[in-house]
Amino acid sequence: MNNKINKVVLAYSGGLDTSVIIKWLQEKYDCEIVTFTADLGQGSELEEAKNKAKLLGIKEIFTEDLKEEFVSDYVFPMFRANTLYEGQYLLGTAIARPLIAKRQIEIAKQTGADAVSHGATGKGNDQIRFELSYYSLNPDIKIIAPWRTWNLNSRSKMIDFAERHQISIAKDKRGEAPFSVDSNILHTSSEGKVLEDPSLEPEEYVFSRTVSPEKTPDEATVTELIFEKGDLISVDGLRSSPAVMLETLNELGRKNGIGRLDLVENRFLGMKSRGIYETPGGTILLHAHRAIESITLDRSSAHLKDELMPKYASLIYNGFWWSPEREMLQAAIDKSQEMVNGSVKVKLYKGSVTVISRESDYSLYSLPHVTFEDDDVYDHQDAEGFIKLNALRLKIINKRNSPKK
Repeated sequence: MNNKINKVVLAYSGGLDTSVIIKWLQEKYDCEIVTFTADLGQGSELEEAKNKAKLLGIKEIFTEDLKEEFVSDYVFPMFRANTLYEGQYLLGTAIARPLIAKRQIEIAKQTGADAVSHGATGKGNDQIRFELSYYSLNPDIKIIAPWRTWNLNSRSKMIDFAERHQISIAKDKRGEAPFSVDSNILHTSSEGKVLEDPSLEPEEYVFSRTVSPEKTPDEATVTELIFEKGDLISVDGLRSSPAVMLETLNELGRKNGIGRLDLVENRFLGMKSRGIYETPGGTILLHAHRAIESITLDRSSAHLKDELMPKYASLIYNGFWWSPEREMLQAAIDKSQEMVNGSVKVKLYKGSVTVISRESDYSLYSLPHVTFEDDDVYDHQDAEGFIKLNALRLKIINKRNSPKK
């Protein structure tokens, strides 16, 4: 196999790790480097990353705002399934990786690069998510994962390397960072260092996206969400783009302390890790979406979706967004959303989301059938035969298992 690398596209954040990777790639492979920085709503300055790449000698620099594509083509499809990994995690980091990887592969083709690279560590899930995506989209691409091969395996070693090569280091990156942070328009995750002991409550300074529930307003906020085919199309009567609507929900969630999660999860590699997640807008969206489904989906469709969801969530968490099985599940999920139209009102109060109303022209909720008052659409005697038929196998089992006299 030819190990010569001619040009590599690096997923570049502008931070210490990926800045060091640029110099390391230049030294080890003596190759051309293309940087790609995606704005997924993490709040970082694209221009700052671009300027830093220039200072490091990079000639081909790609910086792109992908927030709308991220929300419309990745976040919204995931939320149609009410996706939760291990019953709690809204997959804010996992769902961003396939989009970044897709653009890297596209840029590699555009620039004639024969390799791609990322800054994910050898212990985490992101290396798997990036690389499964790379191979799915270009089976012949070469992949460079520095964290699995270099000897810069500590913060102090990386800083020494950066100083030797005159790479600028943010003041808060000198010494040991208290924890690592990954952020995008959907969520913020914090893990490592002071958060590694799951027996210790995280300090308030860990949370950057939400006000502490104890410090939120004493009056509840009521907001209305309107859905069409399972996707959010309006917040409080205002129709806007998917990313703008999610940002609106984020602000509503932020000021009401919505979406905090302290989770010990099972990584794909087999180890457990503790993460502190903040998903304010996504938490509101999940509650509202389930509410509109409760009146527009029939029982069997809703229950089947709930059975499929854990598999779907695991595929995203483990990096199989581009797999045929995920696409098969997506097709089934999207089919279920054809009549998921209507409005939901939720009350936000001190960290909680409470559904207070749901309406739809496609509602399956029939008041004449469920009322406790008189009706002329339901014969109560019909239930007797239904019960006897469902009890038949139970009666036969009981007779078989009863002691013989």
